[in-house]
Amino acid sequence: MKLVVVCGPSGVGKTTLIEQLIAGLKARGERVSVIKHAHQRFDIDRPGKDSFRHREAGATEVLLASSQRLALLREYDAEGLPSLHDLVAELSPVDWVLAEGFKHADWPKVEVWRAALGQAPLYPDDPFVTTVATDAPDALPVATTRPVFSLTAPAALVSQLMDTAGRYEYADPRPAATDG
Repeated sequence: MKLVVVCGPSGVGKTTLIEQLIAGLKARGERVSVIKHAHQRFDIDRPGKDSFRHREAGATEVLLASSQRLALLREYDAEGLPSLHDLVAELSPVDWVLAEGFKHADWPKVEVWRAALGQAPLYPDDPFVTTVATDAPDALPVATTRPVFSLTAPAALVSQLMDTAGRYEYADPRPAATDG
């Protein structure tokens, strides 16, 4: 399995790029999953639904299953975001995992940067940024030797990911659990 983080500030186009990467990778026969970092408290459940009522009653996990999909809702006793590695461990095996957000993760990243936002990019100071995707390649504020791709040409980025797939090969860095 390969893992690549797609990061950048809010409103820069990460979700759109990930949609295009998913389509491009799937067109090449790859299986893709996504992990999305949510900054706010969020809920995919609605009041009145059975699953919501079960969580409100105190269930730690509620698993919803049908013939077409599965959703697991988990409540944490203490607030805190699980690590990227904890979240990858929750997924079924696929060829690629695209993680949206997680800009501070120590994992290879594609940084999405837009000139019009006027925000400082991560790539000059973050050694984990392997690639930059931007709307204005000529406007990058700091020269880089990293590959730079236009946001209007996602197929080129898909090709680069496939060509350098070994860089993104996932191995859980956490110590293996031991029995006993």
